[in-house]
Amino acid sequence: MAQDRLISVDAFRGLTVAAMVLVNNPGSWTFVYAPLRHAPWHGWTPTDLVFPFFLFIVGISISLSLGRRAAEGTPNGALVLKIVKRSAMIFGLGLFLHLFPKFHIAVFRIPGVLQRIALCFLFGALIFLKARLRTRAALAVLLLLGYWALLTFVPVPGFGPGVLAEQGNLAGYIDSKILAGHIYKPDFDPEGLLSTIPAIVTVLLGTLAGDWLRSRRTNTRKSLNLFAWGMALTAAGLGLDRIFPINKQLWTSSYVVFTAGMALIVFALMFAALEGARWKGWAWPFLVLGTNAIAVFAGSALVVKSLLLIKISDGEHVVNPMTYAYNHWLSPLAGPFLGSLFYAVLFVVFWIALIAPLYRRKIFIKL
Repeated sequence: MAQDRLISVDAFRGLTVAAMVLVNNPGSWTFVYAPLRHAPWHGWTPTDLVFPFFLFIVGISISLSLGRRAAEGTPNGALVLKIVKRSAMIFGLGLFLHLFPKFHIAVFRIPGVLQRIALCFLFGALIFLKARLRTRAALAVLLLLGYWALLTFVPVPGFGPGVLAEQGNLAGYIDSKILAGHIYKPDFDPEGLLSTIPAIVTVLLGTLAGDWLRSRRTNTRKSLNLFAWGMALTAAGLGLDRIFPINKQLWTSSYVVFTAGMALIVFALMFAALEGARWKGWAWPFLVLGTNAIAVFAGSALVVKSLLLIKISDGEHVVNPMTYAYNHWLSPLAGPFLGSLFYAVLFVVFWIALIAPLYRRKIFIKL
């Protein structure tokens, strides 16, 4: 790794990827502890912090990487081409994971986690190249206000304006009209088109934090200010919840502000520990995952889909290897809920062990 690379960025990214893999792979979806589930609609759980944390660190990385390359004199045209190519590759990988293994093009889902990451990276990076810090901050505020206004005042046929329920909201209506037959539910997709706009703001807020990290201030001052801003944004998000409820699936403006604040708090603590106090040993598993984040996320999904194709006799039933392991080993050993959690933890440990040799050899899979 480059000497000036901030390991706190890789560690935070790795922590987020570990959480993604953990919450996406329980031993049984029937037995999952409440904090490891998404909020049913309004509100939040720790699981609802994971995706925005990843987008926030995408923003930080944009500032650190593109800021350095721009300072080195890399032409904007070359940077734009690289941004577009990387975004297209991530988007294409997301489509492939949705198509695999059946490749039913007529009914496959177009939006998704990787697709949203790709779009948010694309627009966040292009805006970063064209706009300075204050302009990006102003644009972030305008986009959040605009998104609130759209969902509050634009009427949906058959429902009217201001509907924030799962049925009848503007975001779902737009998705059902433009992407009909290719979304998560017939009338809604949590990674849909309109809600990608505030998700881009999450990346923009990350670029502002990245700008602060690139400044000449001391590490102590950087961590303290990031923490202070995190507390302020968290409080502001909770306050805005009364006007525009915190909602991950709609990616509401209050959700953007709240989760950005929480991301700043966690990152500030990790930055202080890793860059300030130089306390690094605990972060090794997260560094392993964070330096190959997309590979781990996509690879874990691909492995699970592949395992679902394998069938094992379970006495009375035919099940996949994951269900077999949970039913016969982990659930009898630890009980249904704890056994389900153990399965998810072991899956994360498996990926740390699998990627560790790449980390030791400084092999980083980039898209």
